[in-house]
Amino acid sequence: MIPDFLYSVTSGDIIYDIETFPNCFTVGFLHVDTMQKWYFEISDRRDDAASLIRFIHLMNEQGCRAVGFNNIGFDYPVIHSICMAGGYARVEDIYNKAMDIIRSNNVFANVIWENDWLVEQLDLYKIHHFDNRARSTSLKVLEFNMLMDSVEDLPFDVGISLTSEQMDVLASYMWHDIEATYLFYKESLEQIAFREVLTKQYGKNFMNHNDTKIGKDYFIMKLEEAEQGCCYKKIDGRRQIMQTPREQIALGDVILPYIQFNHPEFQRIHTWFNKKVITETKGAIKDVNCIIDGFQFDFGTGGIHGSVDSQIVTSDEEYIIEDWDVASYYPNLAIVNRLHPEHLGELFCDIYQEMYNQRKSYAKGTAENAMLKLALNGTYGDSNSEFSPFYDPKFTMAITVNGQLSLCMLAEALMQCEQLNMIQINTDGLTIKYPREYKEWVHSVCQWWEKLTKLELENVEYSRMFIRDVNNYVAEGVNGKLKRKGTYEYDLGWHQNHSQKVVAKAAEAALVHGKDIREFIMNHDNHMDFMLRAKVPRSNVLEWGGEKVANIVRYYVSTDGDFLEKIMPAAGPIGDYKRANKLTDYYFNMIKDEVGDEWDERIHTKNKSKYEERRTGFHNGYTVMLCNNMQENSVVDINYEYYIKETQKLVEPLR
Repeated sequence: MIPDFLYSVTSGDIIYDIETFPNCFTVGFLHVDTMQKWYFEISDRRDDAASLIRFIHLMNEQGCRAVGFNNIGFDYPVIHSICMAGGYARVEDIYNKAMDIIRSNNVFANVIWENDWLVEQLDLYKIHHFDNRARSTSLKVLEFNMLMDSVEDLPFDVGISLTSEQMDVLASYMWHDIEATYLFYKESLEQIAFREVLTKQYGKNFMNHNDTKIGKDYFIMKLEEAEQGCCYKKIDGRRQIMQTPREQIALGDVILPYIQFNHPEFQRIHTWFNKKVITETKGAIKDVNCIIDGFQFDFGTGGIHGSVDSQIVTSDEEYIIEDWDVASYYPNLAIVNRLHPEHLGELFCDIYQEMYNQRKSYAKGTAENAMLKLALNGTYGDSNSEFSPFYDPKFTMAITVNGQLSLCMLAEALMQCEQLNMIQINTDGLTIKYPREYKEWVHSVCQWWEKLTKLELENVEYSRMFIRDVNNYVAEGVNGKLKRKGTYEYDLGWHQNHSQKVVAKAAEAALVHGKDIREFIMNHDNHMDFMLRAKVPRSNVLEWGGEKVANIVRYYVSTDGDFLEKIMPAAGPIGDYKRANKLTDYYFNMIKDEVGDEWDERIHTKNKSKYEERRTGFHNGYTVMLCNNMQENSVVDINYEYYIKETQKLVEPLR
């Protein structure tokens, strides 16, 4: 009998997801154009292995693209192993394969490389760079961020043997994940189209590249076109990466000759950099700062920063606020000063310059402009990566040190005006407030700096700035456009926490528009803006009212709810005295054998504390109401006082 699916598969993108348990494997497919669904199961109640393999091959024949979330890292290697078993895949072997992938410390150990794919793969997880630890984001978090009606987790523990009824629940859960992946796919269509343009134009598969990797790979491609082997060479038949590692770096050797200061504090910083020799870049510039006219400049490995705190800064008829940023600061520092990774030579600067000019020739919003921006900005960070052909930490430090000191030269020159106040300084620019009568003079100073450094400054005029600190503020342009940072931002990236957006919105309404906080919050009719999420690893437990709940929950602070707590396992055997710090295992076990379960000052903490479960409450003193399913949970008892107080924390210090 020929399965029905053989007649219904057409070309296009097909979303899929798998679930694995010791006695049940499920996989579902959803065609994004026709909304046709296909379901396969391998369990102790049915075996669709042969049909699944035929379906995978049919997808390839029809020119389909399999779209998933972390499918290249997990789902596809599992399916590939089933296909390689030729229809004889046992459910226990499938589960063991999945566990091998999860437990592996080597992310490449189980990857199926593109040349071996049985059907083309598109991974939304990789496109959005969620495989970066700092941006790591689960599908459950995306369900919260996408405002899905239901944020679901499995109601039973991972790794158990399922009953037939539980298998049905597993299938339902899988389809929910497929729906979430489909929604995120629609949110990603612009990124997908961008990659399709680049892939077609340059004959290289960019489809599963994150934005930064696209830029870096494009740069490498251009370098290799100009000088084959400058990034990678074949040595003894194996591809070897070209790099310039450093045992130590004398920072004085990288400082540009035009860097000089008149103020004693800046001179002291200049001297410190000139004398500093580092053996690694991480934490190389730490606790280095100076205070001039009450403003503190903090220097760091990645860049400089400083800001006034807890202030509302306003322009008026007498004073102006201007923000000056350096155009493509770090790339242009390398270009104009011929700074480069040593092994790449000045060709690096030539390609950098070519790409910068090329980018300016394309209109903003085009695929070419976006890609070239990524190429320019991504390269500096990769110069400090031991896995990159751009690796040369001396180049990294040449950029960051000169970037900070050059900006300080501009700040010093501007601060000669006694009535000028520094508001902020950051990696690529600074913000100042000064009398309008000095505008021509300020602009002439900026032009002097541009001529000296051969860099270009871009300025924006602000009418007001609401500043909590350097990382948290709202700046209002004279055109009314708002720039939000940190806790005041509510137009967030997918990897960020979208909890209690009403607080940032209420703070903005109060600061910028003079709205009453209480009135704004109590009349805010978007219940989703009140929602928060709690997420704990599988080693922890979430309890609501003393009952275990899912490891990720959506909730709001309520007047008629229960307390939410995170329970972390004890750091040692429950009931045992806590071990003192800095003991060798040999010494600890020797004394432990001598004293048994008794406390001993030689090996235990002085306060005689014992290991126990660690409990941490969310929003201590406040009860919450879970709201994972908006269809089943009505939002009727919001504790407005909590949200009002949270907003006041962002507003009152500035007033």
